[in-house]
Amino acid sequence: MPAPRTDREFERRLARLVNAREPGVLTGGLKGVEREALRVTPAGRIAQTPHPAALGSALTHPYITTDYSEALLELVTPPFAAHWQLQQYLCDIHQFVYRHLGDELLWVTSMPCLLRGDADIPIASYGSSNIGRMKHVYRIGLGLRYGRAMQAISGIHFNYSFPDRLWPVLHEALQARRAGQDFVDEVYFALLRNYRRHGWLILYLFGVSPAVCRSFFSGREAPADLEPHGTATLYGRYATSLRMSDLGYRNRSQAGVYVSVNSLEEYVRDLSRLVSTPHPAYQALGVRVDDQWQQLNANLLQIENEYYSFIRPKRVARSGERPTTALQRGGVQYVEMRSLDVSAFDPVGVNQHKLCFLEAFAALCALRASDPLAPEESGHFEANHLRVARDGREPGLRLWHGGRELALADWAAEVLEQMQGICELLDAADPARPYSVALERQRAKLDDPALLPSARLLHEMLGQDVAFRDLALGMSRLQRDYFNELYPPNERQLADLTVLAAESHAEQRAVEAADALAFDEFVARWFAGRLAGTT
Repeated sequence: MPAPRTDREFERRLARLVNAREPGVLTGGLKGVEREALRVTPAGRIAQTPHPAALGSALTHPYITTDYSEALLELVTPPFAAHWQLQQYLCDIHQFVYRHLGDELLWVTSMPCLLRGDADIPIASYGSSNIGRMKHVYRIGLGLRYGRAMQAISGIHFNYSFPDRLWPVLHEALQARRAGQDFVDEVYFALLRNYRRHGWLILYLFGVSPAVCRSFFSGREAPADLEPHGTATLYGRYATSLRMSDLGYRNRSQAGVYVSVNSLEEYVRDLSRLVSTPHPAYQALGVRVDDQWQQLNANLLQIENEYYSFIRPKRVARSGERPTTALQRGGVQYVEMRSLDVSAFDPVGVNQHKLCFLEAFAALCALRASDPLAPEESGHFEANHLRVARDGREPGLRLWHGGRELALADWAAEVLEQMQGICELLDAADPARPYSVALERQRAKLDDPALLPSARLLHEMLGQDVAFRDLALGMSRLQRDYFNELYPPNERQLADLTVLAAESHAEQRAVEAADALAFDEFVARWFAGRLAGTT
């Protein structure tokens, strides 16, 4: 098959970067991880206990918070330039959490533990402040719109920004017309478009949620295409990531919702429209019922973050600032890649090989030519993601590729081949060649799909003839033991986290004491963009 035009353009761009003779031009990008994990009882049921006070305030702690549920921990790292620093921090924060969990465990898979319906999933609470109440009401709305079970799914988010030294070299290599932050935004949005085109590869290589506890479908009918394993488990024979399928985040409630990534302006326009457009089904639920808030509004999206995308452009927002406003103010600062499942095979849910690969994949997406995407074309690529999530390991699977079908294996091999030069640039003078090693590990999966983590998990479950929830519970116990027995612990870091926890409680009390607005007015001002400097 002749190489497509975009491949030749990519080779020219990569050659210009190499010929710029700037050593380490791609190295040193900032990396961070957000890892979600359910707290569960020793029997594997979702914890009904409050967020442990010793971990700090879920509202104000910078690194330990909660996601949808009071039981759904979210562990966040600061940004690091080196992968080993990131992994070390993740390890330290897990060890700190386990010191304060009592007999509870962290659930080690993306698909949740044994559930007894939506009422079994406690919604996260953030105190009495206006911002805390707003976060809680938003989650009430999510539960009404999509069901709480979907919100109990866990994931790994990888935050990444290119190194500053790259921008002037890349500007010259691309012979770009736009400059400054406009150029930076242009490159990041090219990355976003190519992630829509090729991001299915992340689900294929790293998806590890092919099975689910039958209780996930409590009160509703399970999909007919999932196969039973005993009485307690359902699985997809060729599934890679049920989490990222239409059973999980890519739910049918947002089918047809389109947000352009052709430019920052179009992205903000489309998200703003969704946040301001009423939806009849949500109007029927009511915003306030018997003076109780049910959702923040009755629009297609309550806030921008309700849009479940595989990747997001991000900028750190100021106090009271909406995400789209932050992007308009300062442009794209980094991207948040959201496709990684939590891996039960890795103590912190992810490993360095995956993160190295994602970093190189981000560079590939930024360097490849990236024409604007029409809504119909974007829909085809969305369908590729869903197909790989549900049937990615199906022999001979073919995906939509520019008006024709291409075998997944051929397309994947092509993408990995193009990443070779990028990995060599990222390895720079590192004799361990971590990026090239990470790439070779993924090539091995193409040669032997049994190495795919989704295949490995099914092999463990079916080979041991155990239910998914029992397999996950056993692995959760093993990982608890790993962190509790890890020696020597990083006592200095653990002490710092203890101080941060105390400081976060004090900060929450200060936020609550400073509130000067009625909650209704606070919400109105937030949506109007008039909250800066106001509590």
